[in-house]
Amino acid sequence: MQEYQDIIDKIKPELEKTIRFLEGELAKIRTSRATPSLVENIEVECFGQKFLLKQLGSISIPKSREILIQPWDKSYIEPIEKAISRSSLGVNPVVDGEIIRIFLPPISAEFRESLLKLVSQKREEARQTIRKWRGEVWDLLQDLAMEGKISEDDKYRGKDKLQELVDEYNEKVDELVERKKKEIME
Repeated sequence: MQEYQDIIDKIKPELEKTIRFLEGELAKIRTSRATPSLVENIEVECFGQKFLLKQLGSISIPKSREILIQPWDKSYIEPIEKAISRSSLGVNPVVDGEIIRIFLPPISAEFRESLLKLVSQKREEARQTIRKWRGEVWDLLQDLAMEGKISEDDKYRGKDKLQELVDEYNEKVDELVERKKKEIME
């Protein structure tokens, strides 16, 4: 006989993955502060191959609105510059000798609104994933009850525990999103 709690516990790693994925997606969204995560995963085509920018140089933040990239090899400067220019950041990198500087302009009200919409979209995607997992586990609990492997009482206890878990993860999603919205509004 399979206990309903075991089934519910099996989706926790999937829900954790959803939270980690959301954190990564939110980190890529620009705020008025510079962070390495804005550029580190930009794909750079170099010598016929694609690399992540973080693989080609060091990234630092000397000022709150400035990103400094120091390529490990001079031959990376031009490909990095092109990749940044083509990225969705909407900035023009400045080559300063052997380093690349990115100055982040203040966020306009219109751009801020589009960022807030994007953050809300990411929230909804995370919630959809959580709902999908809730649906799969609920279907499994119903099947087990129909097959007589768990009692009707256990099925409904399982449903309640499942909802508690879903609520807990939806709360985590909301906390991440609200923190990001606050950063955007600063």
